[in-house]
Amino acid sequence: MSQVVSFGAHIADALGWPFTAVPPGQQLAMLEEIRFTVAGTAAAPAVDLAKLGVDVSAVGRIGDDAIGEFVRTTMAGHGVDVTHLVVDAQRQTSASLLTVRADGSRPALHVLGANAALTEDDVPWEEVARADVFHLGGAFVLPGIDGAPMARILRRVKELGVTTTVDFLMSPRPDAQELIAAALPHVDYLLPNVEEAGWLVGTEDRAEIVRWLHDHGVGCTVLTLGREGVSLARNGSAEVVLPAFAVDVVDTTGCGDAFTAGFVSGLLGGLDELAAAERGLACGSLVATGLGSDAGIVDLAQVEEFRRTQPRVG
Repeated sequence: MSQVVSFGAHIADALGWPFTAVPPGQQLAMLEEIRFTVAGTAAAPAVDLAKLGVDVSAVGRIGDDAIGEFVRTTMAGHGVDVTHLVVDAQRQTSASLLTVRADGSRPALHVLGANAALTEDDVPWEEVARADVFHLGGAFVLPGIDGAPMARILRRVKELGVTTTVDFLMSPRPDAQELIAAALPHVDYLLPNVEEAGWLVGTEDRAEIVRWLHDHGVGCTVLTLGREGVSLARNGSAEVVLPAFAVDVVDTTGCGDAFTAGFVSGLLGGLDELAAAERGLACGSLVATGLGSDAGIVDLAQVEEFRRTQPRVG
């Protein structure tokens, strides 16, 4: 039985570090490291949850190609149940090229691929009914799910008594509010970074962002703030901001996904929301110390030792 069903975006990343500039013409520029990793706001949290000792089932679509086989076998190697990964013969596996700068920031080039074909018919409802948490990762890059299907899925999940968590994968778009508004009343924990949440709401004012999301029915906003830590606000209660851990950042890819995994792991382990957010921060900080979504985290004992001993920013 899966404690978590992680549904949504499954992506393979190719990352190069450190990136400074595109060489002119056909000239060659040297990098120190190139890695291939499993990524995406459903796949990456699933891998991290498995590392933390949580039983997790991945639900999504991959292509019938070498990239898809890499995603499937890598996830399975970490202990993720990949039974419900659908192989799509018509589309390639979703993939990104990430040029990671020395400060950890990274522009992305992306192929939507098989994620575009994911639909509500792919939800394994018997598996969901046995789960404790249903995580939907990839709102706004799942055209077969975004809008009314997402609202229907999350409403049914809630009717089954399962906790819902949702994360975004987005750039600014004019129809964002229209696509997600109907789903928000069925979201227990909304977990985007504050920049994405601001694009949705149309402001950089965090108080206004939180207010808008609460007014639209979200049970608890959990907004990652990068070097400023995380904002947690239960609907009807005041915001609490937890400071970030001090680390030397190599790459910010997957930090939000790692936060999600740590936070969900904490809730499943009986921690209160703030303590779960502390574990999430520890996971995100560890991932930031290496290249790619799968860096940094070894197991729960390592994460908890880091959480107890690592200094904070400021």
